[in-house]
Amino acid sequence: MRKLIILLLAFALAACGTAPATPTAAPTQEIIQPTQTAAVVLQTVVVTVVPTNVPTEVPSATPLPAPTEVPPTQPPAPTVAVAVPTEVSNGLITVDNQLGAGWFVDLTRSRSDLSLRCQLNKEITFNVKATDKSITQVDFFYRIVDKTTGVAFDWQSGGRLIPDGSGGFSIAFSGDQVSANFRKPNAWLDYQFAGSNNTGVVGRSEKIEKQVTYTFDCP
Repeated sequence: MRKLIILLLAFALAACGTAPATPTAAPTQEIIQPTQTAAVVLQTVVVTVVPTNVPTEVPSATPLPAPTEVPPTQPPAPTVAVAVPTEVSNGLITVDNQLGAGWFVDLTRSRSDLSLRCQLNKEITFNVKATDKSITQVDFFYRIVDKTTGVAFDWQSGGRLIPDGSGGFSIAFSGDQVSANFRKPNAWLDYQFAGSNNTGVVGRSEKIEKQVTYTFDCP
């Protein structure tokens, strides 16, 4: 009996000695995490360099005076423009009728230069025609203007024009008729006509300026 029990124990131990196979663990799967890309932010930094040697503008203690208008050095232009004479077929020089001021038309002269001593241009003949039939007398007036200094002398009487019986008048004026007190070797001879009737002066032409030169000798 005892021997039987020993055999049963041996058999039981033998059965227990064979252990069940341990199941093989499933291979571990390596999980690869996606690579995380770091976002790089570039920030531009503008650095302003302030120079340290820039001079500081100091306002003037006394402001500069504003420019003042310079008065003109030339005299104002005449109200009536000086007309440019033109040569006509008969050799006379015409003057714009506008300078007759409504009292005279057909203003002409024989030349535009007058001399004190030169025989070539010692005399000028002036001609006008009155527009008013009541004008029976026309007088000639002149003045000398020094070209060098610009000084204009007083108006002087140059004589009376001769009527032609049809409203026209003329006068021959000589260089030696210019008053000795006003003679200048380089000058203008300005002139004007005055028309009269039996009651006195009724109308005058404009002052005809800077059209006739006056000299002592031949040009």
